[in-house]
Amino acid sequence: MTPSTTRPTRRGVLTGTVLAAALLVAGCGGAPADPAPAAGDGPRTLTLYSGREEDLVGPLLAQFQQQSGITVDTRYGSTTELAAQLAEEGAATPAQVFLSQDAGALGALAGAGAFAPLPEEVRGAVTAPYTATDGTWTGLTGRVRVAAYNTRVPEAEVPADVTELTDPRWRGRVGIAPTNASFQAFVTALRVQEGDDAARAFLEGLRANEVQVFPRNTAILEAVDSGVVDVGLINHYYVAAAETPPANTALKFGAPGTASALVNVTGAGVLAGAAESTEARELLRFLVSPQAQEYFARETGEYPLVAGVAGPAGMPALADLRAPRLDLADLEDLDGTTQLMTQVGLL
Repeated sequence: MTPSTTRPTRRGVLTGTVLAAALLVAGCGGAPADPAPAAGDGPRTLTLYSGREEDLVGPLLAQFQQQSGITVDTRYGSTTELAAQLAEEGAATPAQVFLSQDAGALGALAGAGAFAPLPEEVRGAVTAPYTATDGTWTGLTGRVRVAAYNTRVPEAEVPADVTELTDPRWRGRVGIAPTNASFQAFVTALRVQEGDDAARAFLEGLRANEVQVFPRNTAILEAVDSGVVDVGLINHYYVAAAETPPANTALKFGAPGTASALVNVTGAGVLAGAAESTEARELLRFLVSPQAQEYFARETGEYPLVAGVAGPAGMPALADLRAPRLDLADLEDLDGTTQLMTQVGLL
């Protein structure tokens, strides 16, 4: 299964500081309207808002339901659409758990007080920097930014710091997907780490260098493999989870410590109104279990974040990638990133 040929973009959706303000106004994180039923009082149920697609997490949730006896009522949608839904619903939300495809939305929700503290066995399963510093959400899988390149290009010529792709020798040879959430998260990381001026210079350099624009990462990978472009900026799992590995494509992992080596995460948190829900806690424990982590590595090609679980086949170890030192919750300012990209003319 190739991951997410229809991964949602987040342009134009309520995000960042706007989302945080809306959550505060709505009172998300207040006391639940009705107390959760005690175990044994009736059927055990759980409402999950999932920003990850059903074809990716549905089979895993089916395993959880079979093992736990808990019926999971799942509402699927894009991550920020569901975060905005939580803002509208406030304390009356039926959701007990939120599953996000990136750390930025989790950071915005946590900053607005939307999450309950996680139990220690969940909080301690994943170590920094891939989980919340305040213990309100946990990372589940890692998604690494890479430069995919056509193997006709010598590996040594492909820069490990992708900001070097603004050099004139790469004119017309590079592909990006500006509307893709992962590319926008990378630009946000560049803003956080090096400042807005550096991020603007990178984006303006790409545009001046006649960067080729594609609607999604799968289209970039196809263009690289067919030789339409020499280099494309994508996430690692488009190659790691491909049913048929691309014949003419290799991956260049980013320079250690730079935004080019960003490891973003999918993650989950328990809504504050469900702080006493045993069902919510059971689901979180399951998601950080070896069983679930092995599923993610095998079926989605993403990196497990729990010690002792092997990473996706053919990929370097996560510990060897040396991701930049930043708090992933700081990736919440997507609005600022999309405004900057619009000003530059890439959106």
